[in-house]
Amino acid sequence: MKKGIYILPNSLTVCGMFFGFYAIMSAIKGNYEHAAWSIMIADVFDGLDGWVARLTHSTTRFGIELDSLSDLVAFGVAPSVLMYQWAISPFGRIGFAAAFLFTACGALRLARYNVQMGSTESKAFTGMPIPGAASVIAAVVLFYHNVWNSAPEKSTVMLLLTVVLSILMVSTLKFHGLKEIDFRSRKPFWLLVAIVVVFGAIVIHPPIALFVFAMIYLAWGVIENSYMIYRKYKHQTSEVKR
Repeated sequence: MKKGIYILPNSLTVCGMFFGFYAIMSAIKGNYEHAAWSIMIADVFDGLDGWVARLTHSTTRFGIELDSLSDLVAFGVAPSVLMYQWAISPFGRIGFAAAFLFTACGALRLARYNVQMGSTESKAFTGMPIPGAASVIAAVVLFYHNVWNSAPEKSTVMLLLTVVLSILMVSTLKFHGLKEIDFRSRKPFWLLVAIVVVFGAIVIHPPIALFVFAMIYLAWGVIENSYMIYRKYKHQTSEVKR
C-alpha cells in the first residue's frame, strides 16, 4: 500500500461495484429491467478488470480483495435483492431466506475461491462462479419481461431457481470459464466464427440471446458433471466386480 495502487484495473473494479449498487437501488424502486441490465454490465467490468490486470502485470493482493468485495455487492447482494423484490417476496419468510441463501452462498463461494487461488482453482471453477449465477438471474428477469412484460406474482419456479443456484455455487461441481482460454496462443478458426455468432445473436435480440446462453451454461455444467459422476460410479462398480 505504501508503494501505491494501480489505477486502471481497480477503477474498473469500482465501476463494477457501482453498477451492482445501482442494480440494488433499481430493484428496490421496482425498475427490475434496469437492475438486471446493471448486473450484466457489472459482469463485463468484472471480466475487464482481471484481464487488464493480467495484461499490464498489475495484479496485487489489494486488487484481488477489492474485486471480491465488488463481486459480493454486484453478484451476491444485487441479484438477491432483485429476485426477492421481483418474484419471491410473496413467499414471506421463505422468500427472504432463499434470497439470503443466495447472498451467503455467494460470499462462501468467493471466500473459498480466494483460499484456493493458485492451487485447486487453477483451471476449472469449483462450484458455479458467482458472476455466472448472478447472470442467470439477470437473464431470466430480462427474458420474462421481454415475453410477458410483467413480474411474476408468486413464482415457485423462481424460488427453486434461487435455491438451486445457491447450492451450485458452494458445490464441488466443476464449471468452465474464460480463464481456461489462453488468448495469447493460436486458436482454431471456428472459435472466432463462434464469437461472431454470439455477438450477432446478442445484438439482434439481447434478452432472448442472453437467456439462451445463460441456460446453456447452466445446463452444460449440470449435464457435464452428471456424466462425470456417472463415469466415476461406473468405473468404481467395474473395479469392485473385478
